[in-house]
Amino acid sequence: MEILTAQPEERMLRGIPHHLIGFLSPEESFDASHFANLARKQIHEILSRRKLPIIAGGSGLYIKALTHGLSELPRGNARLRSDLAKLSDAQLQELLRAVDPLSKVDLRNRRRVSRALEISLLASRPASELRTQWETTAQTNFRGILLVRERAELYSRIAENVRAMFQRGVVAEVARIPKFGATAKMAIGLREIESLRRGELTQSECIEAVTLSTRHYAKRQLTWFRNQFMLRLIDLTGLRDTSEIPPPALEFLGAV
Repeated sequence: MEILTAQPEERMLRGIPHHLIGFLSPEESFDASHFANLARKQIHEILSRRKLPIIAGGSGLYIKALTHGLSELPRGNARLRSDLAKLSDAQLQELLRAVDPLSKVDLRNRRRVSRALEISLLASRPASELRTQWETTAQTNFRGILLVRERAELYSRIAENVRAMFQRGVVAEVARIPKFGATAKMAIGLREIESLRRGELTQSECIEAVTLSTRHYAKRQLTWFRNQFMLRLIDLTGLRDTSEIPPPALEFLGAV
C-alpha cells in the first residue's frame, strides 16, 4: 500500500538505504513486538558495518517497544475472542468501559477494543495498566529529535499530502488489494476510501474525512512523543526543503 501508507518515494529509497518498508502483504498481521524484533536485527547488522541506524517514523508505541521493550501480555484466547466477536460495537465499548475505565483505546476501532478487552479479562487487570509497564532494561544508547511545525502549517501540509495521495491514485490502489488483514485495516484513510467506493461519500467528502483523521493522528503523535521521550525539538516551520534542516539536528544525532 505504497500510496496509502505514504512510503518514501523511489528517488529517496535509491539515495538512502531503507529497511522494513513495503515488506508485508496487506493480509499479514503485525504488531509492535514483531517490529521491535525485526528492527533490532537490522540495527545490529547496520552497526556491524560501522554505520549509524536511524529509526524514523510516527508510531510511538512501535518505537518505545524498540527502545524499552514491551511488558508481557496474555496470549490470545480463541474461545474468548469468538465470544467477543458476537458482541456489537456498542456492547464491546460498554464492556471495555466497565473493565478498564482509564482505557485510551480508539473506541471506533473494533479490533483494538476487542484486544484491550481480551487482555483485561485474561489478566484480570486493566489493559491500560499493563501497557504502562515497560521492561526495566531500556536501551540507553539512543538519542532522538522531534520534528515539529506550527499547527497551521502542519495542518496545511497534511491537507496537501492527502490531496496528493488521491491525485496519485490511492483509490485505485485500495481497489486492487483483494484482502486486508486486521493490521492493514487500521491504516489511516482506508475506512474512508472504502466508504467512497461504496458510494457513501463523495470524493471531496472522503478527502476531507481522511484529512481530519490524519490531523487527529498527528495530534496524538505529538502528545505521545512529548510525554514518553526526552527528545530535542527541532522546529521546521517555514522550511520546504529537507536540505534546510538545521545542522545542529544532524550533529545531535551524530550523523555528521
